[in-house]
Amino acid sequence: MIELAVRRRIRATPEKIFAAWTTVESLRQWWGPDGVACGDVELDVRVGGTLRIANVMPDGSVVVITGVYEIVDAPRELAFTWRIDGGPAERVSVSFVRDGDETDVVVVHQKIVDDDARAGHERGWDGCLAGLARYFAGALQ
Repeated sequence: MIELAVRRRIRATPEKIFAAWTTVESLRQWWGPDGVACGDVELDVRVGGTLRIANVMPDGSVVVITGVYEIVDAPRELAFTWRIDGGPAERVSVSFVRDGDETDVVVVHQKIVDDDARAGHERGWDGCLAGLARYFAGALQ
């Protein structure tokens, strides 16, 4: 299985960034790479709770991501399973590490089935973290 790590330094505290990952209203504003809209979102942020995010693609199709939270350690770490449209089970962990008035956000995506899927996840996570940075820069609020 293949693993991917994507990181971004964001000018906000881990507490604020963790909240942006775990609050439906905030997540809707920054989630998704350019051209992808965040549709329906359900978050039950607790160990054993579920997540469901509907990505509306540029062509109007909808890709549904589902998962179960495995780690909820505010404001340091989130980890959850990841399935796209009921596909193979993957795993995502996100860590939030303060560095002065900024936070390093590191997404590690594991159990990726092939290189094509890895490339798609890398584009997706790069886009999500860019949106998160814009959110905290005030461009999306």
